Amino acid sequence: MARSAVALGGTVFAAWMMIVAGAWQVLVGIAAISKDEFFVAGADYAYEFDTTGWGWIHLVIGAVAVVIGFSLFTGTSWARALGVAIAIGSLISNFMWLPFQPWWSIMVIALDVFIIWSLVNVGDALRFPDQDKE
Repeated sequence: MARSAVALGGTVFAAWMMIVAGAWQVLVGIAAISKDEFFVAGADYAYEFDTTGWGWIHLVIGAVAVVIGFSLFTGTSWARALGVAIAIGSLISNFMWLPFQPWWSIMVIALDVFIIWSLVNVGDALRFPDQDKE
């Protein structure tokens, strides 16, 4: 029961973090699309990508993350499943974004890992007090 309570609190926190991280990714996406030369990768890096393309990826993932973050407050299982899926997509895209913004990417990856843990471990405990009265 205690683990579920921590996961429930973590899920509410994860929903807010998904909203905030999604908004940040939207801003990074806009910056990468509008000012392509702003982000520079180090020389001789194994991955070489166009920052404008990654800007669009971050923009889409961020916008979807904001919408799913708000839908997590409904407590539905589909919102949790989509939340895990978008957090995995965000984690992968930020791993590939490491050459351009390493500290930023590491921070978002850590948030994504926490979001995935919270959404997977909450189980049936995701019932808010308002929902019990119905």
